[in-house]
Amino acid sequence: MNMKMIRRYAMRAGAVAMCSAALCTVPMMAQGGGGGGRGMTPDMQVANLDKAVTLTDDQKPKVLAIYTAEAKARQDMMTAQDPDMRTKFMAMRTKDRADIRALLTPDQQTKFDAMPQGGRGGGGGGQGGPGAGGPPPAAPPQ
Repeated sequence: MNMKMIRRYAMRAGAVAMCSAALCTVPMMAQGGGGGGRGMTPDMQVANLDKAVTLTDDQKPKVLAIYTAEAKARQDMMTAQDPDMRTKFMAMRTKDRADIRALLTPDQQTKFDAMPQGGRGGGGGGQGGPGAGGPPPAAPPQ
């Protein structure tokens, strides 16, 4: 074989390797595997909420306590591999949103209510993606 053919095969093998790596990375990133799980710490959630509704210095530690307790409870459930985790997460999120909303002024509540609820860690903290507010899917027939 001459050098020209060897270079051609090496280039093709390199291109195949790069494409394979890219195709393997995309699903992992879409599932949150490349960014460290949920994506937002309680401090980041408070900062995001503060940016949206302008929290007072008195409100920030109270909201942080709610987000921190939620993160710990979520981690405990994941560690225990609770089979009813999704339902409990949604109930916990609803309760925490109500607790945070109760701390806010009427003007802040209006802004808080306008925040998006879907997506990972977004806004006031939606849980899950599209359709996260609906009931869990039914079990397949056997």
